[in-house]
Amino acid sequence: MEKTIICECGHHNPPGTLICQSCGKPFADAKENMEASMRYEGTARRSQTYNRTAVDKIWNFFSSVKVGIWIIVVILVAAAIGTIFPQEMYIPQNVDPASHYESEYGNLGKIYFLLGFHNLYGSWWFIVLLGMLALSIIVASIDRGVPLYKSLKRQKVIRHDQFLKHQRLFAQDVKGDLGTMKIALKEQNYKIREENGSLFAEKGRFSRWGPYVNHVGLVIFLAGAMLRFFPGMYVEEVLWLREGDTAAIPGTLSEDGQYYLKNEKFILEFYDKNDEQFKDALQNTSNPVPKNFQTNAVLYKSDSNGTIGAGEIKKVKEGKIQVNKPLKFDSFSLYQTDFKMDELNAMSFSLVEKESQKKVGAFEVDLINPKKKYDLGNGYSVNLGKYYPNYFLEDGEPKTKNNVPDNPAFVFEMISPESTKKEKAFVAIKNNIEMEGNRYKVEFAGIKTKNLTALTVRKDHTLPIVSLGGIIFMIGVVQGLYWNHRRIWIKEKEGGLWIAAHTNKNWFGIKKDLQKLSDKTGIVMPEDRTAAKTA
Repeated sequence: MEKTIICECGHHNPPGTLICQSCGKPFADAKENMEASMRYEGTARRSQTYNRTAVDKIWNFFSSVKVGIWIIVVILVAAAIGTIFPQEMYIPQNVDPASHYESEYGNLGKIYFLLGFHNLYGSWWFIVLLGMLALSIIVASIDRGVPLYKSLKRQKVIRHDQFLKHQRLFAQDVKGDLGTMKIALKEQNYKIREENGSLFAEKGRFSRWGPYVNHVGLVIFLAGAMLRFFPGMYVEEVLWLREGDTAAIPGTLSEDGQYYLKNEKFILEFYDKNDEQFKDALQNTSNPVPKNFQTNAVLYKSDSNGTIGAGEIKKVKEGKIQVNKPLKFDSFSLYQTDFKMDELNAMSFSLVEKESQKKVGAFEVDLINPKKKYDLGNGYSVNLGKYYPNYFLEDGEPKTKNNVPDNPAFVFEMISPESTKKEKAFVAIKNNIEMEGNRYKVEFAGIKTKNLTALTVRKDHTLPIVSLGGIIFMIGVVQGLYWNHRRIWIKEKEGGLWIAAHTNKNWFGIKKDLQKLSDKTGIVMPEDRTAAKTA
């Protein structure tokens, strides 16, 4: 381990210290006009001093600002990629996500799913990235904040001559009265400390903690974001519900029971193109503009103690769910998100003898929950051999894209009393393929449709935490943006007064303070060495 640095004043400084923490003498060799390193008050930072053990290396890695920035970049890139295709919560509930992304978006969709981008904000690696960012912020803040706090807390009035000489604003052998200067600085709200003919004036020290307040806010914000992945803290699901149907509300199952919702009626209204209020805008579009879409719903609750479908279901409340007007219960809110009009819900068929065209019987197939067998009486029946809700052909083989009945197709087996042989037929929209020698056929007879509503189920116990983090972050922004840390050192010497000044930012502001001091006391303004070098 490196030895401590002993200053000529006798103070023992930790390895890596640039300025003596007692008298302020710079340790590094410096030219006459070189400014002293006032970043973190020249204190030793752990990350710049120790690099031997594994703990040191991990600490140094996460304390690096560059590492923090790269983590942020990776998070932003991941978030951008997550917007290429819809997240899993926005695809139909009754489809398999793996097959959906592959069928809809090809190999790119398959890779998208395998890498977890379909559920980006719930994927383990995204949570790890957020945790790494929080750890980086905490380590970097401790690495810089603790030494800075110790240095500012033990500032001394009398500073070494080399410390004063190496400040950006400096003047020596200035003629003036220390008492008058003290009064003038107090009028500018500086806090004054005196010792043995030296004076130290300071204001705005609290602004140095603005970035660290930012970091506290960010850590709280990230903690709130990560808490969303804990059960019971955050729910955001999409419930697709057909008109007249009742379904369990996702995310509401608990020991107290399960909530259910019934879609009594879905209402869709359009603006009249002659509406005086929006007449000009409506005349410029050929498509109808929705004025209102709402779900008239009934909320139920089961006392099933956590078992779906068990127990007695009781009505809780009724409500109209509209855009920006959710139905609220417990900690949940149901928002109107989307809709689908006239989805195929049932198809009617007739069994017909081909030679005589005599109708033997009729049956109806529920496209959501079809039965396997339909008894037509008198020994006639039809079995549902295969069902393809969203039919398409691939290499000559019938397949289904998903379970949404957008293009249904069926393989029917027809049974009659005069034959033990099952006659088969493939029936789809505008497509009917029969086995050779069939005596019977299945004819399309009609359809039934239903309207669907999409409701977002939301519960968020993390919002207060995230909001608190955001508020604290903004306080830090204001704290560091509108104030700055200004210090003025005045030391009596044989030839007159030595004056030095420093600020962490806004040099124009501290020069203005010194100009006011000069106007009040008649002293010579300290020279700005940076301006002199660039002139």
